[in-house]
Amino acid sequence: MLGTGHIARAHALAYKAEPDIEMVAAVESNLDRLGAIADEHGIRHRFRTLDQALDWGAFDAAVNMTPDDVHYPTTMRLIAAGKYVFCEKPLAGNYRDAVAMRDAAEAAAIVNMVNLTYRRDPALQQARRMVLAGAIGEMKHFEATYYQSWLVGNHWGDWRTGERWLWRLSAKHGSRGVVGDVGIHIVDFAIFGAASDITSVSSRVKTFKKAENDRIGEYVLDANDTCLMSVDLANGALGVIQATRWATGHKNTMGLSMFGTRGALRVLYDGETSSLMCCAGEDVNTQTWHPVDCPPTPTTYQRFAEALRTGVNGEPDFRHAAKIQQILDLCIERSDQATTFIAPGR
Repeated sequence: MLGTGHIARAHALAYKAEPDIEMVAAVESNLDRLGAIADEHGIRHRFRTLDQALDWGAFDAAVNMTPDDVHYPTTMRLIAAGKYVFCEKPLAGNYRDAVAMRDAAEAAAIVNMVNLTYRRDPALQQARRMVLAGAIGEMKHFEATYYQSWLVGNHWGDWRTGERWLWRLSAKHGSRGVVGDVGIHIVDFAIFGAASDITSVSSRVKTFKKAENDRIGEYVLDANDTCLMSVDLANGALGVIQATRWATGHKNTMGLSMFGTRGALRVLYDGETSSLMCCAGEDVNTQTWHPVDCPPTPTTYQRFAEALRTGVNGEPDFRHAAKIQQILDLCIERSDQATTFIAPGR
């Protein structure tokens, strides 16, 4: 385990449940945090730096949970050492670094995956299967939303006083706003469910006033809060992808609606429960929607564990995450400009 931030416990619990995988070491510069996570999960070897862990070397794979802007240098060193890597999202801080990580991992022929956790949603997986089977015909329009409201409510604590949240509002502290934080999730949610890549995107991002002089202590509150993207898909559909932290009444909600020539699908997921509704066949004449049964699906942790067992790379991989990073970079850098073309698969 490289890094022991708040997501580390989820990783630890997931891999402890895998009978043929052992967590042998943790790396963390904060000794209190290192001791706490290692004691809780019985991790024997403890290192303050990646150098120390690599010098020891008695591990096959690493989960990279370092801050976003540290993913690139640490992952590149792990790849050079021949270690399999499961990287937290986003893959890198920018598209250039993401491409370098992708190319290095593929050249080294190592297992490389990214923790896009919402792939675990059974409704999303079933919706994709139905799209690929032609259940809604030719897709014409879609909309994807990621709604959070922690800038409105206190359900995750007070963002005005909590460093865990304040850094997400400050570009100086490494944040790329809602685009960098959850944009990767909703873009992946949309294109995975629609079974099609984005071919062009135009966008708007906005930062709202949240404090006097847009500052709280050392934190300048200049990272974007809301993002709207208008996109074309390779399958011909036109749609909107949006993400915001100002969605009052929504704790952590993702939605995807897809409309085709023979039917429509609607996915709703709140991180814990999900549903899939379908309107197809004769029901399109009466606008009648029915629930769809969705079989269980493995988590991204389980997918990585399977990749470790087999040596066969799983999804989502570095190549996919780099593709999304290109979209996110363009979304921020060219907001309010003309539509920017993105070649599929590049």
